Amino acid sequence: MMEFFHNAAEYLPILLQGVKLTIAVALGSLAFSTVLGLVWALMRVSNWPWLVKISAGIINVLRGIPIIVLLFYIYFVMPDIGIELSALQASIIGLGIAYSAYQAENFRAAIQAIDHGQIEAAMSMGMGWGLTMRRVILPQAFKIALPPYGNIMIMMLKDSSQASTITVAELALQGKLIAVSTFNNATVFNLVAMLYLIMCIPLILIVRHFEKQGARR
Repeated sequence: MMEFFHNAAEYLPILLQGVKLTIAVALGSLAFSTVLGLVWALMRVSNWPWLVKISAGIINVLRGIPIIVLLFYIYFVMPDIGIELSALQASIIGLGIAYSAYQAENFRAAIQAIDHGQIEAAMSMGMGWGLTMRRVILPQAFKIALPPYGNIMIMMLKDSSQASTITVAELALQGKLIAVSTFNNATVFNLVAMLYLIMCIPLILIVRHFEKQGARR
């Protein structure tokens, strides 16, 4: 046990550097996926059939492509057409694009859960579709979408480890590098698992809080 704590004290500073990049990737891709997912969702619920078909097609394609393939494409293929991104930028954009499909379905379900009569009432008052969405529908939809949004945050935090495949030195890659150089696999990956758990527990508690609030309504 003493050996574990001694090794942990040696490895933790390096792993914490990886934690910083993990958080950066997770937050950046979360923001990007939220904005992009909201765009896809609004297209899905719009009154223009061609927009609905385009957004549905995009969402299906993104859900069918593995995240790792998307990351490889952005980081390794796009430079061939003159678009070069750093590994961190590519990981944020790749994860953001991949998760925008799940964000879109979450927002779409929340929007469609709002009573359609509210849309008709707003329209009868002279509000256009955009104003109705902005002032009437979206504020309510965001509250409905919060618990699933929290789950997406947790999944995104864990999937940020896939950024290691394009050389982002986040937590998983730092752990792998330490394990390869020290052969102390058990200690290293126990620490990695503990650090992921420490980051995820607050999010799990937040999700549970919103779920309880939703159940009371």
